[in-house]
This record gives sequence, structure tokens and C-alpha cells, in this order.
Amino acid sequence: MTTNHLAFLFFSFAVGFVLFSALLLLLRKRPWCSCRVCEAYMSSSWAAEFDNLCDWYAHLLRESPSGTIHIHVLGNTVTANPANVEYMLRTRFDNFPKGKPFSALLGDLLGQGIFNVDGDAWRFQRKMASLALGSVAVRSYALGIVSDEIRRCLLPLLSSVADRGDGVVDLQDVFRKFAFDTICKISFGLDRGCLELSMPMSEFAAAFDTASRLSARRGTATAPVVWKLKRLLNVGSERELKRAIRMINMLAEEVIRQRRKLGFASSHDLLSRFMGSVEEDDKYLRDIVISFLLAGRDAVASGLTSFFLLLSQHPHVAAAMRDEIASVTKGDGDDLVSYERLKEMHYVHAAIYESMRLFPPVQFDSKFCLEDDVLPDGTFVSKNTRVTYHPYAMGRMESIWGPDWGEFKPERWLRQGAFTPESLFKYPVFQAGQRVCLGKELAMVEMKTVIVSIVSKFDFKGPQGGRTVKFVPGLTATISGGVPARVTRCASRRLP
Repeated sequence: MTTNHLAFLFFSFAVGFVLFSALLLLLRKRPWCSCRVCEAYMSSSWAAEFDNLCDWYAHLLRESPSGTIHIHVLGNTVTANPANVEYMLRTRFDNFPKGKPFSALLGDLLGQGIFNVDGDAWRFQRKMASLALGSVAVRSYALGIVSDEIRRCLLPLLSSVADRGDGVVDLQDVFRKFAFDTICKISFGLDRGCLELSMPMSEFAAAFDTASRLSARRGTATAPVVWKLKRLLNVGSERELKRAIRMINMLAEEVIRQRRKLGFASSHDLLSRFMGSVEEDDKYLRDIVISFLLAGRDAVASGLTSFFLLLSQHPHVAAAMRDEIASVTKGDGDDLVSYERLKEMHYVHAAIYESMRLFPPVQFDSKFCLEDDVLPDGTFVSKNTRVTYHPYAMGRMESIWGPDWGEFKPERWLRQGAFTPESLFKYPVFQAGQRVCLGKELAMVEMKTVIVSIVSKFDFKGPQGGRTVKFVPGLTATISGGVPARVTRCASRRLP
């Protein structure tokens, strides 16, 4: 027998042993469950009635008396109960960290970034981000960038589309490009044109989408050992994920290189502030860059996309917004509105909150229980159990929002004409408790500035008869097929 034959036999035995061990581990960690919910999950029979997994979860949670369900084959407890959310995010915060299992799911993409760590690493990044985002100078700097991008790029683009024969554009694509350009300038102090990249930016954006989709898919696997084995052998989806992350790393490395080349000591961008503390740790800086991109590009673009999708289906809301904008600005004709005037637009603010109630950019968030615990609704949670609160489902709970939960109704946020927020534990779109989103105010100002600038000038009409919203699996909500919409100038104001 030749050496090659022996090597082949040894390799085959090793692979067989690994697969057998993995199977035993799977059977030990994920016992088969024949309950109605788990059978539907395993067979995907839920897809016969629901277009999205999140819609099926929302249906199950509405049916549950406690607003909590168990997906046993995933080892996951899912809740849409505000009392449980408060318990996890505030009352017993230390017992519900992200946890090592969750960090392993997203570690290849997010590394040690703020969205994927606990303890001292999380506290340090949060403190740095808080100091930056809480600065008046940074907020003014960011608003100036957003306003400039709207004036130079977004409004001219929509004007050219409106003047075309067909007048149709994919709003999701438009807002993703806009959000990427603004986050590059706000977070990194860079224009995309200064990045010396070997491939078009569209390919890096596609790689980011692929990495988000495949990382999220890991979390839906009933047998985590399978994706771990595929990663070990570098095959299938894990090979595709590795290739996408390699491209993302190239982008992050170029961002860091350019920022270092231009200097960071006196810059207002967020990356420069981190570089002042950890200047030589490129791996750590890479994780910071990816976290900023995820929050600044994907989340903001998702929020804007779903807003204009809803607006195209509810022209009476657009009309009410225009009335408020005209009342506040007194028809001064400016393309952009000041921060002080934005704060006076309560109906616009309510419309944005209402849009994100129905379509939150991040549909769910998971924690891992450190020690046995009991949630306020009486649900027992054992040690090392994954516990997920579900903002998408919570926005569709009659127990929280009443029988008209399915209506796009900005008025539900107004009290005597003034915007009145609900508890963050009922509306955890920006998370809540100690992990509440530090960029919440900045994101709202960016979205509000974009929306006011566009709504006062353009009308949007989606496909005739509307269409079912189907999401692409990912870390943030992305609509499959984009959002094609016809753009026309408002009848009340035609630009020269």
C-alpha cells in the first residue's frame, strides 16, 4: 500500500471521526423535539402561510398568553413581553450578556466590536463612543455632512429621476449609497473617492451584504456544529463567508490607512477619536470600522427605505407631513431645514417612530442567560439558554398597541399635537437599558433631515396594488428585490 493510500485512509478516518463526534454532540445538545412549533421550524412548513420567519414568530407571540415562546431545537426562548425585555436589559442586565455563543456567531465579521462584546471591552468602547457622540461639536459636524450630502447628491439624483421618462428608482439602493457616503465622512472623516481600492465600491457593498446574510444564517441553524465544521473544512457557505470577510477587511484596512495618512489628532470623526487611544492596534480598529459601517450604513438605510415604502402607500400621511413642514418653515423655500426647526416637527417625528415600529432596522436581539432565572411572566430560563427579544414582533402585538396595531398611524405617538414617546421596553428599536443605542439622536436627526428635504419636494408611488414585503436574512432588515418607486415632483412645488 502506497503512502498516498495510507494518507487518504487516515484522512477519511479523521473526517469520519469528526462527523461522528459532531453528531453525538448535536444529539446531546439539541434533543429532537416534536412539538408543533419545532416541527414547523424544522420542516419550514410555516412558509406556506408566512412570507418571512419574523412574521411567523410575530403570529406565534400574539397567540401566546404570555407573549413568550420556545424554539426548543434552537435552544431559544423568544419574547415580545415588555416586562421580560425590561428584566433582561435593566433589572438583571448582568445575567443576560451577549455571551460567548453569540459572539462566536458574529465573531468572524464583527470581531471585538461594540455590538459583539461584553464586560470591560464593551464598557471601554461605549465610553469612547459616548464621549464622541455626546459632543456638540461632533453633532454639528455630522449634521453639516448630512446636509451637504443631501444638497450635493441626494436631491440632484431624485430630480434627475423625476425628470426621466420612467421616473423609477430603487429607493433601497439610493439610501444605502447615501448612508455609506455619510457614514464614511462622519465616522472616518473620509470621502469614498479618496479610498484607493482594487475593486468597485459596489463589490465591497455586496460583500458586506453577503457576510451579514451568512453570519445571520448561523444563528438559525439547529446544529451549530455543522457551520463550525464547514468553517474548519473551508467549504460551502463558510467558504463564501470567509471570502466576503476578506474583502471587507481590505476596505477596513484602507480606511485605517487613509485616516492615519491624513492624521487624526485634530479630527472630529469617530475613528480618529478611537485611534488616539489604540492607534497601533489595527485589528481592534478594524472591528471599530465594521461596527460603524453596520450601524451607520445598514441601520439608517433600512429605516429610510421602510419609511418611504410606507409613505408611498399612505399619501394622506405625506400630505400631513407637508402641511407641518410648510407651517414650521413658513414656506421659506430652503432646501434644508435647521436643527431647531426639525425639533418643532412633531408629526414628522411621530411618522418616523411609527415606521420603525412596523419595520425596525434590527428585527431581534439575543442574549445568553448566565445562571438559571425566571422572567416576570413566569417563564423559567435555564443556564446557557439563548433569550431573544423581538422588536419586529413587539410592533405587531395587540396587547401593546391595541387592535389597530397593523395600521400605519403616526397619530398614536401624539398627545395634544406633541410627540410623546413610549417606554423603550415597549419599543426597543434602539435597544434599552444599559445598552441603549448611543447613536439614537444622531440617527434620528439624519433620517429626519433626509425625510423633510425629500417629502417637501417629491412624491413616491410604489408598485400598483402594493406588494408583500419579503426580507433577505441578515443582521439588519433588507427588502428582497429592493423598493422600486416612481418619483415625481410635488404638485405644490416644482423646482426650476
